[in-house]
Amino acid sequence: MTSPALDQLASRVQAAARVVARAPSSVRDDALRLAADLLDDEVASLLEANRADLEQAEEAGMPDAARDRLRLTEERVRAMASGLRKVVALPDPVGEVVEGWVRPNGLRVTRVRVPLGVVGVIYENRPNVTSDAAGLCLKSGNAAFLRGSSSALRSNQAVVALLRRAAVKAGLPEDAVALVEDTSHETAVAFMQLRGRIDCLIPRGGPGLIASLVEHATVPYVLDGDGNCHLYVDGAADLVMAHDLAVNAKTHRFGVCNAVETILVHRDVAERFLPDLAASLATAGVEIRGDERVRAVVPTATQATEDDFAREFLAPVVAVGVVDDVSGAIEHIARYSSGHSEAIVTSDLPTAERFVAEVDAAAVLVNASTRFVDGEELGLGAEVGISTQKLHARGPMGVRELTTLKWVVRGDGQVRR
Repeated sequence: MTSPALDQLASRVQAAARVVARAPSSVRDDALRLAADLLDDEVASLLEANRADLEQAEEAGMPDAARDRLRLTEERVRAMASGLRKVVALPDPVGEVVEGWVRPNGLRVTRVRVPLGVVGVIYENRPNVTSDAAGLCLKSGNAAFLRGSSSALRSNQAVVALLRRAAVKAGLPEDAVALVEDTSHETAVAFMQLRGRIDCLIPRGGPGLIASLVEHATVPYVLDGDGNCHLYVDGAADLVMAHDLAVNAKTHRFGVCNAVETILVHRDVAERFLPDLAASLATAGVEIRGDERVRAVVPTATQATEDDFAREFLAPVVAVGVVDDVSGAIEHIARYSSGHSEAIVTSDLPTAERFVAEVDAAAVLVNASTRFVDGEELGLGAEVGISTQKLHARGPMGVRELTTLKWVVRGDGQVRR
């Protein structure tokens, strides 16, 4: 796609965004209900399109974890439809009065939620992001401007076609949801530089995409960063619970940002805890890379390097370390964390509260798997990304995070003296 063609598409999306912003909540909800119905009705055609993407990915030697993110199944398509219906059921954030007061001169001051406008989403592999992002954008009164990867092009085209049909049938512009079908690097960079067209850009992808965004983007963006997530097993942990949480957080799905990549274990429970954990992880095909104290208890573990503790593996590999106490765990996390999700397993309330207070991350969990740091699991219906930065939004981004605030001041002819 040439830059003029991309700008022309962006102009249409921008015009559509103004219509979506003033559309009643009922119309936006109708579009999402219709889209959900179409996803359910046309599972077969979606899976056929996805099958072509998967075959191309396999021929190109795409790793298993990446192909898992790309893969659609009937269950996943049904989940996409279910996700849209859950978004419909959420309160409409548009027009919500966040706060208000009356000044001594009689001015009535309020802050009101309004849509961002055009939300650009640039992402890799996952076709379910297409549905989730569009659904959240429409619910929050925004237009969804999507740019997926070449590996998922056919899948994304099929999903977007259904979303656009649903939008038109509900009375919204077709370009309320739009896909950039040119997947070249040059067009990706041009997409990141649509200043004045895109109001907020959200990336969902690996380190390469994030680095490219930081280097090239000239539009405002919210970083959906790496998920180098930790789980700390405290000396006061219920070890059966800790075992189950560690296995779930690591093995439930390898190629997702909320999977645990490092497990830290208090020295007092390492000898009791690590052998059983290692056996369960080995059964699940997970390679353990441990420090010296881990390898003394788990001889099959390979030597962990500095890079291993800093990595988001997105694969059946986990780094494991032994720490002296909760202070050691907090220091380790502060050094290596990407600020995504960090968990502690403990029955000691003061230790849990200290961990919650001192660990700097978008999400901190106590006695729960990091896999719950997900928009749908936290009651947001879905998410357009998980922000690991601190401005505007942090953590899973649902409908409220896709709005901004407008000052509305009402008076009766007041002038400033």
